Amino acid sequence: MDRFEKYETMTFERDGRVLTVTLNLPESLNAVNAKLHSELSQVFSDLNDDPDSDVIVLTGAGRAFCAGGDIDWMQDAIDDPSCFEVTAVEAKRIIFSQLDLEKPLICRMNGHAIGLGATIALTCDVVVAADSAKIGDPHVSVGLVAGDGGAILWPQMIGYMRAKEYLLTGDPIPAEEAARMGLINRAVPEETLDEDVYALAHRLASGARKAIRWTKVTTNIGLKQLAHAAMDTGVAYESMSNVSEDHREAVAAFRDKRKPVFTGR
Repeated sequence: MDRFEKYETMTFERDGRVLTVTLNLPESLNAVNAKLHSELSQVFSDLNDDPDSDVIVLTGAGRAFCAGGDIDWMQDAIDDPSCFEVTAVEAKRIIFSQLDLEKPLICRMNGHAIGLGATIALTCDVVVAADSAKIGDPHVSVGLVAGDGGAILWPQMIGYMRAKEYLLTGDPIPAEEAARMGLINRAVPEETLDEDVYALAHRLASGARKAIRWTKVTTNIGLKQLAHAAMDTGVAYESMSNVSEDHREAVAAFRDKRKPVFTGR
């Protein structure tokens, strides 16, 4: 059995030694639900062990790359906070296994990358975005701590002062501006996105495989050290904010299509 046949929320397509992984919940803009979160915690380990690929392209089906957390899933965690225990374990596995993936990982950011979607994009090695896309980490907008990777990654890409501005406001950034500030690699017209992404993917696939892999491994050491030092704290704070009144209010406001009224509790 192909190791990827078990996945229900993603599709896999091979082109030579390049393997494209597509988040495949387009009707919800690839928002992360319990199933997708669980599969994300496993897929990068399976990709690392896949003998038939050397370069991975990660993208989303439909109009978005990933719209962040699914609102029904958030409500489930509010109704039963013990659900967040599983989420916390999986959240660490997602980041650790993505950073441990030795193969070059290119994010084809076909649309908006929000919340956990932004974290997954920024944990890739190269991010090429459609110029119509936006990237942002609005955890605070729904009363949650940006503890699942954003607080680790953003300061490394754009510096602490700028990162804190965006993490504390949750404001999304247009892809072209994100590229100018160094958060992502580049923004390209939608019609040339595939050309740009797959030219790079096949260039890497035809390169010196061991040298490329081990250069990535060496470069990722600092990020891995930071992730292992901070993820427990970040996930713990996010778990605490999951049971806050502000988070409950944010989810209710989203359902009611109104602006949340935060009280700081």
